[in-house]
Amino acid sequence: MNHYYHAGDLGRFAEMGKGNPELWQKFQEYYAAVFADGALTEREKALIALGVAHAVQCPYCIDAYAKACLEKGSNVEEMTEAVHVACAIRGGATLVHGVQMRNVVDKLSM
Repeated sequence: MNHYYHAGDLGRFAEMGKGNPELWQKFQEYYAAVFADGALTEREKALIALGVAHAVQCPYCIDAYAKACLEKGSNVEEMTEAVHVACAIRGGATLVHGVQMRNVVDKLSM
């Protein structure tokens, strides 16, 4: 089957540094700092990342953070809950933008 996303491409992520190694290095340093233990643990950050990955619908990130969550000690119940949190926020954001639609309807109905 021909698919747009290929699981193997995740392993090629570092190739993005070939076009501008300096920016790639800065991204890598920033990324490492963001996911290091801080006010939140690495495990908590991986769960957040998993939820965000679902919200932005990135299959590569879903793969990477599902694995990271397991490696950092999360279980499938916690991971599923993180996905549901992302779903609720994404759904709520869609609904609240309905106010914009209502504003247009109210304006045009005057």
